[in-house]
Amino acid sequence: MRKILLATMSLGIGGAETHIIEFALELKRRGFDVSVASNGGVYVEELDGAGIPHYTVPMDKRRISSMLKSVLLMRKIIKKQRPDIVHAHARIPGFICGLLQKSFRKSRRFKFVTTAHGVFDLGHGLKYLTNWGEKTIAVSEDIKQYLCDNYDIDPNDIFVTHNGIDTDKFSPETSPDDIISEFGLDPARPIICNVSRLDEPAAAVSRMLVDVAPELHRRLPGVQILIAGGGDVYDMLCQMADVVNVETGSNTVTLTGPRTDINLILAACDLFVGVSRAVLEAMAVGKPAIIAGAQGFLGLFTPDKLQAAIDTNFCGRGHLDATDSLLLDEITGFFESDAQARTALGDFGRELILRDYSVSRMTDDCIAAFDAALRRRYNIVMSGYYGYKNTGDEAILQSICQNISAVSGDISITVLSSDPQDTKTRYGCKAVDRFKILRVLRAVRHCDVLVSGGGSLLQDFTSTRSLLYYLFIISAAKRMGKKVMIYANGIGPVRKKANRRRVRRVIARADVVTLRDPASLDELHSMGVTRDDMLITADPVFTMSGASIEESRQLLTDHGVPPSPFITVSIRDWPGIDEFCPKIASICDSVYEKSGRGIVFISMQAGRDVAISRRVQSMMKNPSHVLEDRFTAQKLMGIIGASDIMLAMRLHALIFAARMNVPFIGFVYDPKVLAYTDALTMPSAGDVADFDVDVALASILQLLENREQYAEILRRKSHKLEAAAKEDPALLLALLEK
Repeated sequence: MRKILLATMSLGIGGAETHIIEFALELKRRGFDVSVASNGGVYVEELDGAGIPHYTVPMDKRRISSMLKSVLLMRKIIKKQRPDIVHAHARIPGFICGLLQKSFRKSRRFKFVTTAHGVFDLGHGLKYLTNWGEKTIAVSEDIKQYLCDNYDIDPNDIFVTHNGIDTDKFSPETSPDDIISEFGLDPARPIICNVSRLDEPAAAVSRMLVDVAPELHRRLPGVQILIAGGGDVYDMLCQMADVVNVETGSNTVTLTGPRTDINLILAACDLFVGVSRAVLEAMAVGKPAIIAGAQGFLGLFTPDKLQAAIDTNFCGRGHLDATDSLLLDEITGFFESDAQARTALGDFGRELILRDYSVSRMTDDCIAAFDAALRRRYNIVMSGYYGYKNTGDEAILQSICQNISAVSGDISITVLSSDPQDTKTRYGCKAVDRFKILRVLRAVRHCDVLVSGGGSLLQDFTSTRSLLYYLFIISAAKRMGKKVMIYANGIGPVRKKANRRRVRRVIARADVVTLRDPASLDELHSMGVTRDDMLITADPVFTMSGASIEESRQLLTDHGVPPSPFITVSIRDWPGIDEFCPKIASICDSVYEKSGRGIVFISMQAGRDVAISRRVQSMMKNPSHVLEDRFTAQKLMGIIGASDIMLAMRLHALIFAARMNVPFIGFVYDPKVLAYTDALTMPSAGDVADFDVDVALASILQLLENREQYAEILRRKSHKLEAAAKEDPALLLALLEK
């Protein structure tokens, strides 16, 4: 039986507190050994009645003395209980439990999970006093995004759940008679209910309801407003309500104070106004609701607002601000609408809660987070040419991340990148500046496996400096006792003798070596690498899919490319390009004139390929298009997939074409391009520095004429390469599990 210790600030009236109580009771029903630590409150009695131990700890105060006392008390409780999971709710309990987790010996260390019920102030250093644990549960998608953006949490470590509602307790069958009798309400007249913590700013809409009550009374004679909750502004609101009631000459506004029988309060109303959990509870009782609170205003909840409500945890964050006029018009419009339509809204809300917001489902989500925390979590560091806005290398990174996630959800990835923020934003993984060596070494020290790849990292064709960088990272990992996987690498060319010796030594020490093509294996053999366990797999991009033809055609239209047949061209700057440019311009003109196909230049590396494409375009006699935007790999693959054939220098332009079954011709600036044209049985135009324009043009026209035959070759080969590329993540997982 698993032991779960729930830690929160207090158990007074509030949405988060109700969430915790419902969760604790459901865990108990499922056979978990549950206990709760908080500063106490009205719900402790309910825990006692269910046989759930409660420990009083002053985790609701920021005073240093209270926090020190809380640390000592929680340490004593944890030593006594020895929980498998400590699950903290709110910032102070999270901070305290995070400190304690690190203080225990590894053999007695508990797993630490938190729930984020909302967003927090990041100022005054508070961001750095927040601990979100090994796994975090967010109660909405926008809170998950907030955690990723502000706390650098791996998205794979965040589980999204929804507030769980006890649908037996909160039910349309609940009788309102006791509440109607207690507060002298008239069920024949409109009753509006608001449930809220009456502290600022949470009480903003409660105050607004009191402010608009006289005007509501004029529009809806005899209207009754019932406000449940307690807090700092409760007394002030009571005074305001007294003034309103004198002005209207009736019992227009009633404040109940803090209550635990919220289900009965809700049963008495015709319309609920509020946010978050209270809205869900109202819908569970079958009541229509207006979503309005301090963080935003969505208005009357109708089916068309479902996604906006879900995305903001029924708080309206980021939408309109609540105002008196908005609130008045929405309430008036509701009561003036057809009675059948109002009933339908209540039924819709109840069905939604039963389907998606039950306590059972919320508990399932939390248990999934507990299970993930208890499982072994692996950390890998990825070293490669990442963060340079090179679409080919970015596609490699994206493919590897997706393939690793597909084989296991328990692997955390940290990428060494020249632009860590861009990498984190685009791929949802952790990233470290590759040039901040101390941070790089720290990341490597905390990893289980260093993954070097893919791409052509181990070569000195572009420079020795980059080769030495990648070799240094691998060597550092081995000196720290880490496992290393050379992941689908393209090797070479390595020309200098000293560099060949260095590569040979590093490859010999790697734990797993996979290569993306036979030419790379030949290159290693020529260096004297003798190990016989090196495997030829395939470039990871062969597992990626491109955008649909419909999306791609729309994308082209949006960028001014007419809906007619075209070929794509990918070129890059390179020594000898001055002689190459007029040749490729002449070829593009001839293809346009002889085949009637348009010419579309694509950029595989933002900021580099556009200039040389523009240069070639300026030398052409016929019209062409240069796509300058930085497209995602999927979109660029889709654009290539919409073309008839591809002419390319860059290797991954060829791989994108192969993946999309688009025949291509390679212009060889690097031996790796020739290796792939040969492997895929596609024609090569020859070396960029010395090729025959007429011969290249004849090959292109022949490729166009026999396009379907070449496309069929690519279908067969691409399918095999996809299967081969999927071997790499399986090998990585096996290495981690050894």
